[in-house]
Amino acid sequence: MRLREETISSERIYDGRVIKLRLDKVRLPDGQESSREIVEHRGAIAAVPLLSDNNIILIKQYRQAAGEILLEIPAGTLEVGEKPEDCAERELQEEIGYKPGKLKLLFSSYLAPGYSSEMLHTFLAEDLVPSKAENDEDEFIEIVKVPVKETIGLIESGQIKDAKTICGILMVEKMLSES
Repeated sequence: MRLREETISSERIYDGRVIKLRLDKVRLPDGQESSREIVEHRGAIAAVPLLSDNNIILIKQYRQAAGEILLEIPAGTLEVGEKPEDCAERELQEEIGYKPGKLKLLFSSYLAPGYSSEMLHTFLAEDLVPSKAENDEDEFIEIVKVPVKETIGLIESGQIKDAKTICGILMVEKMLSES
């Protein structure tokens, strides 16, 4: 049995600054029809900023959708036509005031492929050089430096509950334990 769904029709029902929403009518592999609500997103980056003293720079930020303050790695949405590496460099400077000397792609992942097209590119940022932080005017951020060895405990205790942050930290923890 094929797994692919065939798009019969597609209608844009919302066109926002960050996301677009469309409703697709699809033909399922068994011939039946169904509908799919799709959030279109141009993609984003996240970066694990690792200092030479093995501290990771995290940010605290209130997230309206979650209704709470979260502890996260820096992240941001790609501008139209922007390369993920350029976005990572821009976001690190804006959010934490560091310019990366070296960026290594850790992984790229869909965040919620059941309803969203968003692809997140997660980097390790090293050889960080202080730079001027220039937060977006609607962003209020607190910077927190945490030793890598303490981050797993923060995940286990529920103090870090953001998926991109958990995945990025686990990848860096794995890399450091193998070196």
